Amino acid sequence: MDELELLKKHWQSDAVEEKQLSSKELYPMLWKKSSSIVKTLFYISIAELIFWVAITFLPKLSASYRAQVESTHMNETLLTSLTIFSFTVILVFIYLLFKAYKSISVTDNAKKLMESILSTRKVIKYYVGYNLIMAVVAMILGSYYATQTDPKVVELMAKADTNGKLIMAAIIIVMTVVFVGLIWLFYKLIYGILMKRLNRNYKELKKLEV
Repeated sequence: MDELELLKKHWQSDAVEEKQLSSKELYPMLWKKSSSIVKTLFYISIAELIFWVAITFLPKLSASYRAQVESTHMNETLLTSLTIFSFTVILVFIYLLFKAYKSISVTDNAKKLMESILSTRKVIKYYVGYNLIMAVVAMILGSYYATQTDPKVVELMAKADTNGKLIMAAIIIVMTVVFVGLIWLFYKLIYGILMKRLNRNYKELKKLEV
């Protein structure tokens, strides 16, 4: 009976040692993968900022674009305020991702690494939600100014009967849904894939903590 007990203890000690060895081997791999993912997210956010800067400011160099804006009597103050706000949010997002990357890079504690992963997931979630809301706002404002101040659209609306106006409203709604859907798909493909990998790392780390 004593030999059986000794054998059980030996098996248990082997299992604990194997788990510790496994943890020691897995943690550096998960740390490296998580750090690489957050670093990639950071670079994507930089590229996105450059893209939006180009989209926002390059058209303003065109004389025809400036003439079109002036003809629609768009509220330049509102547009400028929204632009500044949007870029501020992107810069804050970039800062938070960089902060998350630095946090993951220097930590040697599994619990802190898990907290950094959770923080990164939360930042991405809020940022994607913000961009979807802003896409809806942009479409609403664009549609409003088009129907209220664009001479061609105003003339078309004046000539349209009730059915025509309903059709135009339906077209605007469909365009808004498609536009927001494309943005959601972009973030789903780019950020979603990376976030799934980060989530898998989090689950593996959680198992190591048990």
